[in-house]
Amino acid sequence: MVRSAMSEYSSHIPLYSKIRDELRAHIFAGHTQPHEKMPSESELITKYGVSRITVRQALSELEKEGLLFKVAGKGSYVSKVKPFQGLGRLQGFAEAMSSHGYEVYNRVLSINSLSASPEIAKRLSLTEGSLISEIRRVRFLNREPVSVDVSYISGHIGERLAREDLGVRDIFHILENDYAIPLGYADLTIDASLADKQQAELLQVDSGSPLLRVERLTHTLEGLPLVIEYLHYHADNFQLRLKIER
Repeated sequence: MVRSAMSEYSSHIPLYSKIRDELRAHIFAGHTQPHEKMPSESELITKYGVSRITVRQALSELEKEGLLFKVAGKGSYVSKVKPFQGLGRLQGFAEAMSSHGYEVYNRVLSINSLSASPEIAKRLSLTEGSLISEIRRVRFLNREPVSVDVSYISGHIGERLAREDLGVRDIFHILENDYAIPLGYADLTIDASLADKQQAELLQVDSGSPLLRVERLTHTLEGLPLVIEYLHYHADNFQLRLKIER
């Protein structure tokens, strides 16, 4: 029931925020398609048992976020949503996107043990030729591929990760909660690249399509380099956002 769902929120959260969050999750889950009409204000008033002002405020918030657009005299419609991940916090992909209501899963392409190249050894503060693990995955949101990820981590940790269900679990979550390795911070480099043949096939785009390339070097709480990732995002259906204050 809607009333019981609303009661699950803390009482100090405004009603319009609760309605906004539930409608947002509904949209992100794909239950309402782009350009599909939202329930009318009267229908939402009846459903949630709130005032018209509260409903309008919730819809206005979603419109400001770019999730809805209004057509004069006809009501509110769902915009074509471009998923995004905020960069203000160090989060795993599933951790960040699940909080927005997305269905997330990974297709693990391969997990290989190999000798660290000079570049990877330097980034992870290892001796060149040290045993490392390479993990290749495709990340999906609502069953659409959004990124091709390649991660490198020391061999003794990689061997343990190879036994985990990386199809549904974030590496960050496993490191912190299962292996008791607290994460501290990450260094990010963001630039553009063009999809090679394999990336294009995995992301279902044309070869040479623009990709958003992120290099992320994550450190432990003590400041030791732990994992280096190369993330290639489908530029047409995903965003990275960062709030910067003066």
